[in-house]
Amino acid sequence: MHVRDLPLSDSVIDHYESLGIEELYPPQAEAVDAGVADGGRVVAAIPTASGKTFIAELAMLTADGPGLYICPLRALAREKYETFSALPGVSVGISTGDYDSPADELADHDIVVATSEKVDSAIRNGANWVADLACVVVDEVHLLGAEGRGPTLEVTLANLQRRAPGVQIVALSATVDNPEDIADWLGATLVESTWRPVDLRTGVYADGLVEFNDGTELTVDVDAGSTPNGADEDTEATVALVEDAVHNAGGQCLAFVRSRREAEALAERLAREGLATGASATVADDLTAVDGTSTGHRLADCVRDGVAFHHAGLRSTHRAVVETAFRNRDLAVICATPTLAAGVNVPARRVVVRDQQRYTGSSMEFLPVLEVHQMCGRAGRPHLDPYGEAVLVGDESSRAELDERYVDADPEAVESKLRDRTALTTHVLSIVATGFADSHATILDVLEATFYAHQTPVADLSGIVDDVTAELVEMGMLTEGTSETFTATDLGAQVSRQYVAPKTGARIVSGLRRAVEMPAENVTGLTVLQLVADTPDMQDTYLGNRERAAMYQYARNHDTEFTVGMNDTEEFERWLETVKTARILYEWTEGETMETIVENYRIGPGDLESRIERAEWLLGAADTLATLLDLDVPEIARVRSRL
Repeated sequence: MHVRDLPLSDSVIDHYESLGIEELYPPQAEAVDAGVADGGRVVAAIPTASGKTFIAELAMLTADGPGLYICPLRALAREKYETFSALPGVSVGISTGDYDSPADELADHDIVVATSEKVDSAIRNGANWVADLACVVVDEVHLLGAEGRGPTLEVTLANLQRRAPGVQIVALSATVDNPEDIADWLGATLVESTWRPVDLRTGVYADGLVEFNDGTELTVDVDAGSTPNGADEDTEATVALVEDAVHNAGGQCLAFVRSRREAEALAERLAREGLATGASATVADDLTAVDGTSTGHRLADCVRDGVAFHHAGLRSTHRAVVETAFRNRDLAVICATPTLAAGVNVPARRVVVRDQQRYTGSSMEFLPVLEVHQMCGRAGRPHLDPYGEAVLVGDESSRAELDERYVDADPEAVESKLRDRTALTTHVLSIVATGFADSHATILDVLEATFYAHQTPVADLSGIVDDVTAELVEMGMLTEGTSETFTATDLGAQVSRQYVAPKTGARIVSGLRRAVEMPAENVTGLTVLQLVADTPDMQDTYLGNRERAAMYQYARNHDTEFTVGMNDTEEFERWLETVKTARILYEWTEGETMETIVENYRIGPGDLESRIERAEWLLGAADTLATLLDLDVPEIARVRSRL
């Protein structure tokens, strides 16, 4: 099947042909046969690089009205926005923030790119444009099974179908064990394929030899004594595998490790291997221009030698520069944590997965099969590589286990996480506040449309819904009438519109009430920052042993400024972490530089960036709730403006 056979305008066809896209890949042709260009619902469960973006574009370009593209990550949203914006004659909008807005301006676009959280918040805020959607594309739909993000995605999809009955849904998924369940839930035709434009062979390294699943082998010369620090054998094997891919195979390489520290250490080790490209110095200069943090300088130093590290501790600008440089072949290697495999387009000739386990807080646990397969799927650059290679680093004692666990194994089935109490509390409040339901029975009726109910009788949620509604009534978010009827209070409706968790809303209200009772001279910027830091929606900030004593002394010195003091908490360690977060943010608002804060508190610049963003969002919610409840805390607006 050729592009010119499709119901597309001449300008769009010319655009595709200018990119070398003339004939459809087999999975793309299957999607056309399944009706994706005729308004049909389709679930495409196909490997990375098999043409999912084209399927999405085809659905939205042929839809009889506006299209919405939902993706899990902001970085991926930006990438897709740029891709769709290149389509001739198509107006594209993007929205990933401002959770207290219906984003009415998005109604002016042919295609809207947004995260599931943004779409959920827009629905809560009464977005009229949602009802006009003709096509909704959901990328990475297998994330229905992810903690936190999964329940939001499935409730959002259920609500979208209520707001836009008959809307075309096209869901794009990695290869999973039960794509037919997702397709059945959405009333869609399943397109399932293992076809890839570049063949992938996967194997396990042990004792100088990689045995691939296609029967081929690769001998690797590992010099365990090549580093003065005596790096472990797994690291030296990874170095040898990367160097072989770059020098001998003429390709690029992705190396996955378990932590930020390991990613940086591996990049610094690889930087001694002479992997620089002609553009490495220019990319390093671009990174240096972002900021003067020690993390940024370390990254730039590695990049000058052709190697980058990539993790959540980097600023978003750092990550974007690294990803673009890698796609442009200006970098030879990225050493990354598994988050890089979650959708961003960075294909490589070879992928090396050094670590297959990570620390969960109490023990080391093996990574899910799907997560490892997502990493391996990055191997093989279309039009550049004859094949892709993915290598798991092990030893002779683990070779057979790694083969069985990952190389020969199918990925896990996708299972709903909506039963999670925290998620359900948030979404039950939203269901009532938006008018979708007003009783126990109608709440269950709405939940009947979720993926959870497709897998499990929704009656199993009945008891949990009872508990959740009782909790929301106790928090003042709902009022209960006769016959188990419920109405959202003004507070509950506003908490839902602000897109904060009900427990966050309740904690903010409690803090505001304490703040207005405090002596005015005690209510400072630190007060309101600790107020929002002490909520479930603020990310925790790790407190190291070496700084605990100093942070405790700081907390004692400022205890009168906190709405929750050290004697008022049962979780002292977590409370002290909130003090650290508040202190960091307060110093930022008082003019301290990012470089100094990163150095003093041993956090990544990306960590500071994300906490500033969250604090701004939560302070906005606090300001709105203070106005609603007629609680005068002027420090909120002042601190928010200084963030």
